[in-house]
Amino acid sequence: MSLLSQTLARVKPSPTIAITGRARELAAEGRDIISLSAGEPDFDTPAHIREAAKAAIDAGHTRYTAVDGIPELKRAICDKFARENGLDYKPSQVTVGTGGKQILYNALMATLNPGDEVIIPAPYWVSYPDMVLLAGGTPVVIEGAMQNGYRITPEQLEAAITPRTKWVILNSPSNPTGAGYGEDHLRGLADVLMRHPHVWILSDDIYEHLVFDDFRFVTPAQVEPGLKSRTLTMNGVSKAYAMTGWRIGYGAGPEELIRAMAKLQSQSTSNPCSISQYAALAALEGPQDYINESRAVFQRRRDLVVAGLNACPGIDCPVPQGAFYVYPSIAALIGKTSAAGTVIVDDEAFATALLDETGVAVVFGAAFGLSPHFRISYATSDEVLADACARIKRFCEGLR
Repeated sequence: MSLLSQTLARVKPSPTIAITGRARELAAEGRDIISLSAGEPDFDTPAHIREAAKAAIDAGHTRYTAVDGIPELKRAICDKFARENGLDYKPSQVTVGTGGKQILYNALMATLNPGDEVIIPAPYWVSYPDMVLLAGGTPVVIEGAMQNGYRITPEQLEAAITPRTKWVILNSPSNPTGAGYGEDHLRGLADVLMRHPHVWILSDDIYEHLVFDDFRFVTPAQVEPGLKSRTLTMNGVSKAYAMTGWRIGYGAGPEELIRAMAKLQSQSTSNPCSISQYAALAALEGPQDYINESRAVFQRRRDLVVAGLNACPGIDCPVPQGAFYVYPSIAALIGKTSAAGTVIVDDEAFATALLDETGVAVVFGAAFGLSPHFRISYATSDEVLADACARIKRFCEGLR
């Protein structure tokens, strides 16, 4: 009898975590490593949020809370959705989890049966397909080509829907591409979904506040109110407020779904960290200046990285609308050989050779379901990014 379950055998470890770990190992060995693999703001959590957490400790908020969130935080989340997205939710329609990842996982685990299909546009966040597999479902991947701005079309969505489709996952702005679905793009997809009332929508809005230039963020239930009764709108404080380690995510949707997710959470992690919940409350209710300040920094870094990568022979880097990632193509480099003799047979070989020969850690495109590309997170300093781009350029110039 095998120790490990057949369910676990269906999934693989997160490539982004694996590459970040490898970069840390090399750095610990004394190598000069620049890791651009982790999707994490490099700023400190704003001071007023940190102070709220300390005050929560001093006030004795160190015990169990309601399974899926304290009432004050749920009310603040309802206010946020009303204020920023024009969506009306009651606290009973809100759930709080240990990061946005748990919200997504709970929703899929609570709803999927064997044979249920989940439509996932590619490039996708690495965890979507594996969470679907863990829940017993079947991922159905649609390719959002670079020439379409890494977005899927209504025609592609229509063709992918079957009687077994349970969910479609939409992520805008996207990890890994930074591509955004504007109102017109979402309207086209919403028109398709309105024709298929059995399909639920899982909207991952975690990068809502990291948008650039004239891009305007909208969420599906906002664009088409007719979808609200079968939409789970997920968000969190990790990216917008530099709170990745605090592990607070939240979602809003129909009460039946929220109750099911709470039931599942009650038998897994139970409540999120009580102190983190009070910190998230301060983030949502307190000053919002940090968001605009960090957005300006990320936009500057985006421009630096896009220009630096497009100066590299064989790399084609589109300009993303949001998040803090770029997802350039290396189609012109496939088949070439590096200065150290590595043949670039695919984007994984490119990323491996780049790390070994230059010390720059990136994530290969196959991990996100679309090759030949790679992902860079530009959530680090201008100086580090400039150094990384210079190293990548030298690497590309050395290819033959």
